[in-house]
Amino acid sequence: MIQMSGVHKVYDDGFKALTNVNLLAKKGEITVLIGPSGCGKSTTMKLINRLIEPTDGSIQIEGKSIRELNPVDLRRKIGYVIQNIGLFPHMTIAKNVAVVPTLLKWEKPRIEARVDELLSLVNMSPDVFRDRYPSELSGGQQQRIGVIRAMAADPDIILMDEPFSALDPISREQLQDELIRLQQEVKKTIIFVTHDMDEAIRIADTIVLMKEGQVVQQGKPEQILRHPADDFVKSFIGQKRLRQNVPPEDLARVDDVMVVSPAMALPTRGLAQAIQMMGKRKVDSLFVVDTEDILKGVVSIYQVLDQYGGEEKTVADVMKPVEHSIPMGTPLILALQLINKHQLSNIPVVGVGGRFVGLITRGTVVRYMADLYMSNSTDAGGIGDVG
Repeated sequence: MIQMSGVHKVYDDGFKALTNVNLLAKKGEITVLIGPSGCGKSTTMKLINRLIEPTDGSIQIEGKSIRELNPVDLRRKIGYVIQNIGLFPHMTIAKNVAVVPTLLKWEKPRIEARVDELLSLVNMSPDVFRDRYPSELSGGQQQRIGVIRAMAADPDIILMDEPFSALDPISREQLQDELIRLQQEVKKTIIFVTHDMDEAIRIADTIVLMKEGQVVQQGKPEQILRHPADDFVKSFIGQKRLRQNVPPEDLARVDDVMVVSPAMALPTRGLAQAIQMMGKRKVDSLFVVDTEDILKGVVSIYQVLDQYGGEEKTVADVMKPVEHSIPMGTPLILALQLINKHQLSNIPVVGVGGRFVGLITRGTVVRYMADLYMSNSTDAGGIGDVG
């Protein structure tokens, strides 16, 4: 785990590269730093392996401040993959992969076994590639060697600074898939810098979006796609990309679409009062709640009229149980499936303890979909208060 708390970086000329950066890279996950040029991504990366020092704040790895670690020892325990690969042209592939284990004075048989293991891990036959030189490899193959070289000494942390940006689109996608597959096997803590949102969405467990040296938003790709923090994040993601990566119906939860003031009545209301409330709200049913808004049942105009002769009767006497309800936070698509399966005109949304908080109707869903696809806003409108 890597944790940065209140980190500032100000250079001698007064330039503020980072301002109060707080971020958490969880162990065994890929954390992607993304943002426009000059936002502080690479500066953040350099701080982690102490190529530069912070002006203020703390950086901890597994709960220990990196200031307490020898910089050289720290760097030898961190894998590093850069955009231009940086393979040594005069060394064979085997020797390139073995650079850090050699510096760490591993025994030769152990080094050779590790090289063969890593080449096999990226589907490059050791017998074929071990004695070749970088110039004999394609760009994608060279980048694969760059990745496994960073893994050679089995570091817990790997820093990757735009490693695939120089590749053609097909090779880039192949390497992204390769990284995802490798990560499933090796479970390293990876900090990955990119300027490409599609790449971030594809590979990240957590995205950290930066602007002008500050963290604007961090979270899982799905969270950022569904809930952009501000207009900058929305513009950086782009509406087209957002819709391409997440099905529109999955962008909303029932909380986002529900009517928040549906027609309700207390169980003690008389039947004449219930009819009056339905007429005023222009609805044919009322949801029955107690004084704490706990959902108790539902009563329709037909049930009321059927029992209307009894002046002493109340809503509680004629109401029926609510057969279907759905919790807050449920994806809208699940509510739609429930409505279609049981041919419902609406479905109540309940919170903690069964508290009635809103109502999903076919109309609210249609209006939401119209807003999403056509940008034509139609207010859902309120339907009344507790009577």
